[in-house]
Amino acid sequence: MRRFAQVGLLALAGLGLLRTSLLTDEYLRFVKEGMRPLLIVSGVLLIGLAAAEARPGRRPDGGPAHGDDHGGPAPADAHGHGHDHSRVPRVAWLLFLPVLSLLFYAPPALGSYTASREPAKAVAVQEDDFDPLPRETPLPITLTGFTQRVQQDRSRAIRGRTLRMTGFVTSAGGGGWYLTRIVISCCAADSTTLKVRVYGVAAPKTDTWVTVDGTWHPGGTLGTPSAAVAVDARAVTAVAKPSNAYMDAVPLTG
Repeated sequence: MRRFAQVGLLALAGLGLLRTSLLTDEYLRFVKEGMRPLLIVSGVLLIGLAAAEARPGRRPDGGPAHGDDHGGPAPADAHGHGHDHSRVPRVAWLLFLPVLSLLFYAPPALGSYTASREPAKAVAVQEDDFDPLPRETPLPITLTGFTQRVQQDRSRAIRGRTLRMTGFVTSAGGGGWYLTRIVISCCAADSTTLKVRVYGVAAPKTDTWVTVDGTWHPGGTLGTPSAAVAVDARAVTAVAKPSNAYMDAVPLTG
């Protein structure tokens, strides 16, 4: 890989990071919102490295343009031939593909394809007693909160309550479907999946974002791990995909 290509690779990578993190919300497809400042700093540093590498009089290996560090000729082997350590394998040209994708094509966010191949995440155990549920109806709740209430709340306060949850549609097979969320801790590589089985309404199109109003679907013993993480839907409404889809957020109420 020639020097101009190395400089171009650094510059394009920096510009791609800055475009993704400054001008769009596409970075949320890969990392959490709090990582944005680090992406911006990384983009600036890459552009700075490209500018430094492009300075006149620099060899591709970063040394002076002519001779060694003491002004002498380049080192030679026993046969009198100098070595060029600046050559990079041709496969390095493939590095341009992910860099160009940052500029011109952002991969889609994780969705039903990923969720259908992962088991539902085991939610954390609530050590303390659950707080009383608000009287609001329908009650907005996260998929995590619903799962915890169904399988851990021995007061069974969720029984008969109309709940409201938001997520995207994934297939459960046999015409059934799940309300799904993908949650990330740091980046898309460590994603986990939350699922709630939905009964009573035909499955909308896969990957459609919807808000579901419904009640707990009886199955197993409520308040224990045997309880079904499922709802009987009363209403299903298509909604816009949230800008940060990798959070298990409470649905917004109108």
